[in-house]
Amino acid sequence: MDWMLLPLKRYADFQGRSRRMEYWMFTLGIAIVEIVLFALFAMLGGFRTSDGGPSAMFWPMMIIFGIFGLAIIVPALAVQVRRFHDQDKSGWFVLLGLIPYVGGLIVLVFMCLPGTPGPNRFGPDPLGGTGDLAQTFR
Repeated sequence: MDWMLLPLKRYADFQGRSRRMEYWMFTLGIAIVEIVLFALFAMLGGFRTSDGGPSAMFWPMMIIFGIFGLAIIVPALAVQVRRFHDQDKSGWFVLLGLIPYVGGLIVLVFMCLPGTPGPNRFGPDPLGGTGDLAQTFR
């Protein structure tokens, strides 16, 4: 649970590095919250009434979805930037996600790649490694 909340504690911290575990647990946490909100929305009859119009809960639930999305966008961008920093890449690589059709896939691949061992220009290794491969395998 700590891994899911760590990016919220570092809300707008675009400095330093983040492990893959931090990124993916945060992403899992967001997905769980969205699934719960969607299930709640469905149980409250938030889609359509029998006459085809939206139910009374449609707009309140849309507002809740919107507030959640706005609240989560800054920490989501920050943890993604820190993941790029962990790979010794600029945080501006986040903009690759804006490329139509393939940008999201490119960013997904980068988020799955391991970080550079040892310290890099963005800070110390979040795994605590020194970067010495001989020492890693001892």
